[in-house]
Amino acid sequence: MFYYKTALLGSPLELLIYRACEQIQIGRVIKVLLKTKECLGVVMQDAEEPPFECQSINDITTRFFTADQIRRAKFISEYYSSSLGLALGLFTPHESEKRVFEKLTLPAPKLSAQQQKAFEFVRSNERSLIFGDTGSGKSEIYIALICDTLSQGKNAVFLLPEIGLTMQLEARLRVFFGDLTAVWHSKLTKKRKSEILRAIHEGRIRVVIGARSALFLPLYDTGLIIVDEEHDESYKSNSAPRYNARDMSLAIGAKEGIKVVLGSATPSLQTALKMPYFRLKGTFFKTDKEIIYENAHNDISPKMLCEIETALASGRQIIVFLPTRAHFKYVTCKACGKNVECPFCAVSMSLHKNINALKCHYCGFTERIPKACPKCGSEIMEAVRLGTAEVMDRLRVIFNSYRIEKFDRDEITTDAKLNKILKSFQSREIDILVGTQMLSKGHDYHNVGLSVIMGIDSLLAMNDFKAREHALSLAVQIAGRSGRKESGKVFIQSKNCDFFKKYLNNYDSFLEYEKTVRKGLYPPFKKLMRLLISHKNEAKAKEITDKTVQILRENASVEIVGAGVCDISKIAGKHRCFVLLRCDNVKPLLYAAALTRNPFVQADMDPLNFS
Repeated sequence: MFYYKTALLGSPLELLIYRACEQIQIGRVIKVLLKTKECLGVVMQDAEEPPFECQSINDITTRFFTADQIRRAKFISEYYSSSLGLALGLFTPHESEKRVFEKLTLPAPKLSAQQQKAFEFVRSNERSLIFGDTGSGKSEIYIALICDTLSQGKNAVFLLPEIGLTMQLEARLRVFFGDLTAVWHSKLTKKRKSEILRAIHEGRIRVVIGARSALFLPLYDTGLIIVDEEHDESYKSNSAPRYNARDMSLAIGAKEGIKVVLGSATPSLQTALKMPYFRLKGTFFKTDKEIIYENAHNDISPKMLCEIETALASGRQIIVFLPTRAHFKYVTCKACGKNVECPFCAVSMSLHKNINALKCHYCGFTERIPKACPKCGSEIMEAVRLGTAEVMDRLRVIFNSYRIEKFDRDEITTDAKLNKILKSFQSREIDILVGTQMLSKGHDYHNVGLSVIMGIDSLLAMNDFKAREHALSLAVQIAGRSGRKESGKVFIQSKNCDFFKKYLNNYDSFLEYEKTVRKGLYPPFKKLMRLLISHKNEAKAKEITDKTVQILRENASVEIVGAGVCDISKIAGKHRCFVLLRCDNVKPLLYAAALTRNPFVQADMDPLNFS
């Protein structure tokens, strides 16, 4: 009889011991019972016969995880303080042994002199950053690098922060690589995923494009990982294991000798300080851009309408950005000043006129719009802070002969809807596209003559050490959608115009300023870990938090920056508390996470969300 320590895929449980009548290779996927439920497990190591009765392994599948995949999973488990089962659950197992890939000589795009310099710089560094202005031609460099990788008999992974970017990039890459290319993301059908995996196993797919999950596909002989828009916070997972795909790419590259290239027009301070980079300035196409500022709050003003009318009259398309979905962010009582909150989350409900209801954007709870304030009974209620739906509705009334559509997570619920609206905008069937930060994600449409930025001050005022970086980066990215060819205008509505005037066209200067603000306090100069405590019982959540703080004060050499109730104190019926830790290096933080391990405590290394 043989005994094996086994990780249950997607489970927070530690390794469990199962028995078998035959020898099984490490990494093999097996089927086992957990109580009465059949689960998939992974054989991690041999075990001695335990003093208790073990369950038998039900079945041994043909799938397996390679030594590289297991090593990556162990790193995720240790660094991001999760179980091996959860870490391995990110990966797709192999179904065939390693094969030798053909060296392919493919025609690369023609590069400008500056692009060629950037290409040579990246080629000579195992990990590097292309710090290139919006529209400077980073994509052509990426394609040239992929051609170079395929010529060595290796494969490439191209990561994007949002699936909304994949359609346009896939079209570009197919021009050069044809059917060697595949797109991978969560909204693909099960059938399509199976087809792609089969093609990867057979060596017919050599270039994978996708969101962060594409990093974990069973692609042998990866020679290049590209992380475009590396600054984007979508690369960070909001559920355990709370990994960052950008950081994981760098860790994988360093351990396995894979070239990693990051790209951004607005790189994070951490990347700009720690990575060798090539500064690619200017735009690939000749453009002329005018920035117009309005010292105003979030409102559709006469000045804004005048700019929109001018752009429409000249046959140009327009994008309108604001950070809020729905019609309005809040419904507020004018008598007592309280917002209508979700009963399960300590957040204000958003007003959706199309369904005549208030909706929570955290747990999805929906209720009818109340006729009176739930707190004081007053019937004098008002909607506050414009959302995408309200802006779209108002613009449709004013510019009723033009087609105006919405581009946010309420509207884009499937891959088909995403592709349909992007194709319509690309073919100029849509005149104005109103959306959230999905608009900023690298879309390249040459007829956009005006970018309107509303509500940016709400991002600048967030309780987050990266608030300035996030707001400016978003403004630069949105501004970059206008005037990709010919001339363009950018209309920015803000009460902080001086900040944007100073740094919008000088991101390098902002990075220097931000460096002085964060030094000695925040990343990249310090490491942060956030312990998130959640429990259905409020008193219990606070008790666990107090106990966690006590354990850390007595046993860990880390700084406790703060502890208490989260800004959003309840989500989906669970009360939330936090403990924020700071240290010069990572080891004491990992020790702190191990000390405080608890089913109700989640460790978030390198946190980006502080709400």
